[in-house]
Amino acid sequence: MKRIGILILLSTFAVTLSAQSETQTVELQEVEVKAAKVIHKPDGQTIYPTEVQKKASHSGYSILQKLSLPNIRVDEASHSLSAIDGRGSIQLRIDGIIVGREEMLSLAPERISRIDFIDNPGVRYGEGIAYVINILTRRNDSGYTVGVDLMQALTAKSGNDLIYGKWNAGKSELSLSYNFGFKDFEGNRMNETAHYLLTDGSTRTIGRNDIASRSRSLSNDLQLKYNLADSANYVFQASLKADFSHIPHNYNRKQIVDGGERYLATQSNRNLSSSPVLDLYFFKQFSPRQSLTLNAVGTYISTSLRSSYDEGEPYAYEVDGKTYSLMSEAVYENRLKPFTLTAGINYMQKYTKNRYTGDVNSVNPMHNRNVYAFTEIKGAVGPVRYTAGLGGSYLDYRQQEHDYRYWLFRPKASVAYNPAQAVQLKYDFQISEHVSQVAMISNTTIRNNSMEWTLGNPDIRPNREQEHTFQVSYTHPRFQSFLQAYGKLCAQPNMATYIRTADDKFVYTQLNQKEIDVLNLMLYANAWIIPDKLSVAVSGTLFRCFNFGEDYTHCKTFYSGTANVQAYLGKFTLSAFIDSGFRFLEGETEGFNGSFTYLNAAYRYKNLNVSLTWQQPLNPHYKQFQSEVYNRYVRKTTTLHCRDFGNFVSLNIAWKFSQGRAYKDIRRNINQKADKDTGILR
Repeated sequence: MKRIGILILLSTFAVTLSAQSETQTVELQEVEVKAAKVIHKPDGQTIYPTEVQKKASHSGYSILQKLSLPNIRVDEASHSLSAIDGRGSIQLRIDGIIVGREEMLSLAPERISRIDFIDNPGVRYGEGIAYVINILTRRNDSGYTVGVDLMQALTAKSGNDLIYGKWNAGKSELSLSYNFGFKDFEGNRMNETAHYLLTDGSTRTIGRNDIASRSRSLSNDLQLKYNLADSANYVFQASLKADFSHIPHNYNRKQIVDGGERYLATQSNRNLSSSPVLDLYFFKQFSPRQSLTLNAVGTYISTSLRSSYDEGEPYAYEVDGKTYSLMSEAVYENRLKPFTLTAGINYMQKYTKNRYTGDVNSVNPMHNRNVYAFTEIKGAVGPVRYTAGLGGSYLDYRQQEHDYRYWLFRPKASVAYNPAQAVQLKYDFQISEHVSQVAMISNTTIRNNSMEWTLGNPDIRPNREQEHTFQVSYTHPRFQSFLQAYGKLCAQPNMATYIRTADDKFVYTQLNQKEIDVLNLMLYANAWIIPDKLSVAVSGTLFRCFNFGEDYTHCKTFYSGTANVQAYLGKFTLSAFIDSGFRFLEGETEGFNGSFTYLNAAYRYKNLNVSLTWQQPLNPHYKQFQSEVYNRYVRKTTTLHCRDFGNFVSLNIAWKFSQGRAYKDIRRNINQKADKDTGILR
């Protein structure tokens, strides 16, 4: 409890990014209105991109890269976003709709009205979401948009191509898109040295070093979407999406050094999957203050996987997986005078059946049901703005003879106060409970190498997390900065560990341990050095973590930093970004996600955008990942270098043509994300 008190005390003495007074939070109709580019709210900030930023961008990824959002890494070459601080995933939305790569690439930046960056997601956003980015736009009520976005690496075999079209006629909009991606890398090299403490007290050391590898993947995504909207009265949307992915035959050929014995071993895998998704959405405005939103998503996933490894002795298994899921949600909103009330219910029904054959003989059927209800209010009392919410869920899953029922609760509150026009103080608090991934709940065991196995734990219990965040921020039209303190206390956490058996097998599994305490301090600043010409953003982070297990205690301190420079020179845009990577402590494993650096030069002429990106410059042996295992039975160092990502140069060509008349679009308020979890143990 002393540690908890110290962490809470420290978290209340820190500082963040912020804002404008209450009078400045009135929604602006157009970006051209001369006001601060950033307006802070209790759950994050609203950003109005400048016309220069929008004209220099050609996609959703491109505009986000130019905004230099704190803790967000934007990879335009791979069309992906990630949280640098590792606190959770990023949810992307356009007009309230959860979107993927296709929608982000086809987005027209000139139609963006504003961007809501939510760094304190409310109870309605689901578990594991650290940041929500909602891009609000204006669309056409007549006409069409067609375009292509082509990305080809010049130094490696990698590419991603998109073709799309949208047609508007009155109340209707029809869109169609096709995305094709491929990768064929041969430069991945993983080196591992593992020390195993045997039951007789001796230590066995094994080195596993890649001497050759091949990593290939193919993806095909097709999406058809129809919208029917009647101004602010109703919206209906139906979307059908089909994803097909194929890993033909990936392998790692390794040099094994086991004491005085040396030999070659090959690890290989292939994977074929397909997933159709049907998404139905309906919005009804009953009055200027009241609305109801309904959403249902049905997903089917078919997976065929084969894995083999001949270290020590040949070992191979196959998996035939089927997943069926239905996710639905209903949300009611009432804009009352003292506050806005939001209430909703979320229902999920899922059935997974994975059949393992070969050296693993297991059938793993699992029924999973989750009912989640939440309510949230937002309002203001004088200069103080607040958000308060409460969520509760009933989780039920059955797996053969195992049957589990849990009640999980998630209260959350935020308070923001402006002591001066440009200064904001904000405090966030939440309690959440988490359940391990489906694969780690299964009762299946697979072999990883000659000494290690992975075992699911059906008896693992959810863990509770308590989070505190305090921010102090300063905002000026040309300068924004914040200092933030974040503290997390986790009781009975689900953490990975290694268990040694009597016959010297080392089993990787998850167990409920004692406690995790985390303290994170971050300083961020973003400034226009030359208005609309040159911007610079920098950040620095201190990360302190304590892991208390049943038979261990680990304490680590890490540092990280980022820098982003944007220069706008007429039709040309020059960008540079670097972050030092992120270190983390998970159970008995210290991990490092590699640093990220890129230089970008882009040229835009009318509807054509051409950009050249150089990632990891002058770094031919890019270290993508490293981990250290500190278990009492297993001491292991693993490093992954990727030559294909070192000195990675890519060319992007984007062209789009639009014709039509714009109007203020109806926002889609909720969206259930398509299910991606197959529950397969890997």
